Amino acid sequence: MPTLPASVKTHIVIPARFKSTRLPGKPLLMIHGKPMILWVAEKAQAAHFADDMCIATDDAHIAKVCTDAGYEVVMTSPDHVSGTDRLAEVAAIKGWSEDDIVINMQGDEPLVPPLLLEQVKNLLVQDSTSVMATLYEPIDDYPTFMRPSVVKVVSATVNDKQRALYFSRAPIPCDRDMVLALEAEESNSLSTLTSASILPAPKNAYRHLGLYAYRVSLLQQFVHWPQTPLETIESLEQLRILENGSNIAIAAAALQLPAGVDTAEDLARLNTMSLAEFQSYN
Repeated sequence: MPTLPASVKTHIVIPARFKSTRLPGKPLLMIHGKPMILWVAEKAQAAHFADDMCIATDDAHIAKVCTDAGYEVVMTSPDHVSGTDRLAEVAAIKGWSEDDIVINMQGDEPLVPPLLLEQVKNLLVQDSTSVMATLYEPIDDYPTFMRPSVVKVVSATVNDKQRALYFSRAPIPCDRDMVLALEAEESNSLSTLTSASILPAPKNAYRHLGLYAYRVSLLQQFVHWPQTPLETIESLEQLRILENGSNIAIAAAALQLPAGVDTAEDLARLNTMSLAEFQSYN
């Protein structure tokens, strides 16, 4: 396993903003009596391979909750259009070396096992020609595959390195035969919805996990790249990296990652878990 020189550091950053279209104030929503952002910070702190961790926010309320709990907070601009832009500001404020690695740990995924943080970091270390690394997991059922909130990814293996080709909210890759079969059922006035609900997802259907490792050198470039057409259409910031010709290393997650918190229903799901089950993801 390739190792980093002692001079190269690994930093975990948790971007957390108050504004959210579906769940305003999401980082401060309570899960088992504790703000969600603090559960995420606990997971980051348990990732002992990292040299340090901090929360990046533009909100004073989030900052106070985190600093009161003993975590380092970096205040950032409220004008960032993506979490990657926010991480770039943190790297600049902290003066991190361009060779350092930054792990973006989403502030709305309190069940992320620290093992996955280490996996995505190692993936980037092993692929010197990629500027970013991320993970995926298989999609098993057709309704999940069709859901726009589930980001799909297609990839290819080049010289023994697996690289992302495209990310989309659309159902990719498209299984032509399955689509034609569903269209035939619909034309025969059968219930497509009922049939689709029991179908498996197509082969090689993968859900992208919102967990990234970047080289600081990429973050320094990223902020100077304008938003790209596909990034804007899909509202997926990682497409800016692909559209600028850079490589993204990708691999299957070593552990299943439970869904994060996007809706009130997701929050309720976590609160209905027993505390022991909630804390068992490590």
